[in-house]
Amino acid sequence: FDLAAKRQGSDGDDLVSRLVNQMPEDGVPMSDRDFRNYFLLLVVAGNETTRHAISHSMKALIDNPDQLALLQAEPERIPGAVEEMLRWATPVYHFRRTATKDVEMHGKTIKEGDKVVMWFASGNRDPEKFANPYDLDLTRFPNDHMTFGRGPHACMGANLARMEIRIMFETLLPRLKSIELNGPIDRVRSNFVNGVKRFPVKVTLK
Repeated sequence: FDLAAKRQGSDGDDLVSRLVNQMPEDGVPMSDRDFRNYFLLLVVAGNETTRHAISHSMKALIDNPDQLALLQAEPERIPGAVEEMLRWATPVYHFRRTATKDVEMHGKTIKEGDKVVMWFASGNRDPEKFANPYDLDLTRFPNDHMTFGRGPHACMGANLARMEIRIMFETLLPRLKSIELNGPIDRVRSNFVNGVKRFPVKVTLK
């Protein structure tokens, strides 16, 4: 937040400068509270989730060398493969919502006001939706995963996350001769974020 104060009144085109100096489309200036909340949203939602997705995707490629070899031989498949990486990784396990009306679903009654937990991790392994859901298949299509949510609650950073993951693997894989685990993986202790704290690898470049 000290950075925001320093950028106040500047003409920089970085994210913080834009947030503190540019008038929102609705014409209502962003308050200090709005800035803090929005900045935290970007830092947490736009950082943690994508890097965890990349970590889990890399682990999946290490565990499935045939899939890694496929992307190295046919890098044009990477944009489509990103969708399977997102399904596989599921960096956020669940979200909770409040029902706004009574509804019947799968033989169960949900009452208005009930708290409902959507388990993205379960939806992304649904055998009625995905053939062999526990297999990593980078050619899977269509891939109607739940990683970014749906409808009005869909992740507003979805396309940015896709681009970051795509660029990561488009840049790394052509240079990679081999990659293997070089120690135990330490995971984030959470039932909300499917996170990785430490992921030691041994990399050999071409």
